[in-house]
Amino acid sequence: MALTAETESRLYRSLRVAAGAAAHLVALGFPAAVAVLARPGSSLFSWHPLLMALAFSFLMTEALLIFSPETSLLRSFSRKVRVRVHWALQLLALLCALLGLGIITYNKHLNGKGHFVTWHGLTGLLAVLYTSGQCAGGVLLLYPKLMKNWTLAKLKLYHATSGLVGYLLGCASLMLGMCSLWFTTTVTGASWYLAMLCPLVTSLVIMNQVSNAYLYRKRSQH
Repeated sequence: MALTAETESRLYRSLRVAAGAAAHLVALGFPAAVAVLARPGSSLFSWHPLLMALAFSFLMTEALLIFSPETSLLRSFSRKVRVRVHWALQLLALLCALLGLGIITYNKHLNGKGHFVTWHGLTGLLAVLYTSGQCAGGVLLLYPKLMKNWTLAKLKLYHATSGLVGYLLGCASLMLGMCSLWFTTTVTGASWYLAMLCPLVTSLVIMNQVSNAYLYRKRSQH
């Protein structure tokens, strides 16, 4: 028996709500698990995985989900408020990422190890640099008159799309970090696969949100 359009719409919305709720739980649960494993304060290195997990798993995920019509924790607030919270979360994410990058760089210097010689290190560096540029590019949304040949709607679309690339880079860095010797000696078996699923879950939810925003813009043009 075929589903009616209204039933399909309700089912799709329910799935988006469930996926968003899962993303919120994962975004918070993953850094919490990393904190238990790393025991921040036990060594200089221990702060690196926690700060990066906070930056790319928790803060950045919540900064992007804040615009979701189904799962935003601030959906009852005005868009102006959500934009400000988005800015605050993104700046905190950048601060955590920069601090995490600085700590691991200094720690490698103290131990006489090479810098950015692994895929995890290179991807992490690229993610932090890209995030810095993305935050700087977000200024154009505050002052759209600086880009006279671009409409505000187009700037928002490109900002969201480029932000997705930065987010995926951050998630890729987290996943590569879970292939490191430190993580694989601590987390093994099914727990390791479960941990690897965390960035995948949030990535899929965020990609769905951005693609829906793009489709909505295309429909509004016709």
